Amino acid sequence: MSGKTQTFTLNVNQAAHQIDVEPDTPLLYVLRNDLELNGPKFGCGLGECGACTVLVDGVAARSCVVPVKSVAGHDVTTLEGLGSPELPGLVQQAFIDKQGAQCGYCLNGMIMTIQALLNRNPNPTEQQIRQELKYNLCRCGTHMEITEAALLAVERNR
Repeated sequence: MSGKTQTFTLNVNQAAHQIDVEPDTPLLYVLRNDLELNGPKFGCGLGECGACTVLVDGVAARSCVVPVKSVAGHDVTTLEGLGSPELPGLVQQAFIDKQGAQCGYCLNGMIMTIQALLNRNPNPTEQQIRQELKYNLCRCGTHMEITEAALLAVERNR
């Protein structure tokens, strides 16, 4: 990092935020530390596990490797932007209904990845869902429940 901060306007969960950070600061750090959004998790820090996944203009992105400067002027959605505890989003509710979590650490990435898939393909097959989730790591082994939750979200999305 350069050590020189700049002011960026980030559109996160349909709200504008002015942030003073170094341009190469990972988006994940800003979301968690500055905006206090805890949906995206720090997992590997290399963009490989999926725990930090957010949507940038509706497309899944690994926020641990996305510099803040690249998302200024774009719409960023975190897990918190999909719904609320009182009114969960479609995918969130499907994961609740199918009990698609054990420890919950991977859950953010799984939900955001499925939401991104539904954004571009409202009726994916089970094979397409499995392919999409291929690079989201879950150490608890809840893949069956996660797949069932994703299929339920697809059914409800129709």
